[in-house]
Amino acid sequence: MSSVFANVNKSSGATDGRQVIRIGVFIPADCQLLDAAGVDIFGSMSYEYLLAIQHLIPKAVIDSAPSMEIHYIGSVKAGESIPMTSNQSVVATNHYSDPEVAPGKLNIVYVPGPDPSANFPEGALEWLRQQGATEGVDILSVCTGIFLCGAAGLLNGKAVCGPRGMQEVIKEKGFGPKSMRGHELRWIQDGNFWSSGGVTNGNDLVAAYARANPKYFPRALVELICEQLDVGDRPQEYLKEMAMEKHIGDIIAASGA
Repeated sequence: MSSVFANVNKSSGATDGRQVIRIGVFIPADCQLLDAAGVDIFGSMSYEYLLAIQHLIPKAVIDSAPSMEIHYIGSVKAGESIPMTSNQSVVATNHYSDPEVAPGKLNIVYVPGPDPSANFPEGALEWLRQQGATEGVDILSVCTGIFLCGAAGLLNGKAVCGPRGMQEVIKEKGFGPKSMRGHELRWIQDGNFWSSGGVTNGNDLVAAYARANPKYFPRALVELICEQLDVGDRPQEYLKEMAMEKHIGDIIAASGA
């Protein structure tokens, strides 16, 4: 049975000259499934997605949406799998060396969090470095994506977040950020570099980015989709302290160790 979502956002479905936003999800090694899922917020704002559910919404909403192409970019060949957590994977649409995703061909590079101890190919780091230096390209780092972006030199002189519980680990890497705000903020922007805290903070980041970029996303459409998906309501600042040490202590105490 075919799905209405088959091939949605694989290529632009617009035939009327509407704006096309090209997004690259960059996973050169592996990533957390929930980190990568935030890109679906973008996809849900697209002409292609809304057209697929046109029986549920007014035509005016569909007409307001930009067209989107979403590429999954890795260190493997197109058609090969990129591993994710929870026994999942995603099929690469492009190797990072493909001309289709070269610097200047994408509007947004979305970087979900890999294993922070992973080794990244130098070619992949250079690709990301060039993307960050290309005018008109925005880099969105989610969770431990900050380690990949740091290895590519994108944190130097920037205000950044990264996972709330890993701020000291990030500092030890010597990536040279201007300031580290991950202990207090879910997301932050510094120029064309946006970074979030851990995992689902990527959802907060995407919502904030869409709200801040009416050149891509009409504000009324953003609010409609965020309400539909129930994202984007959490404040930028954390409102309570982390309790990781307490939870770990409780588990150890309960185990009798």
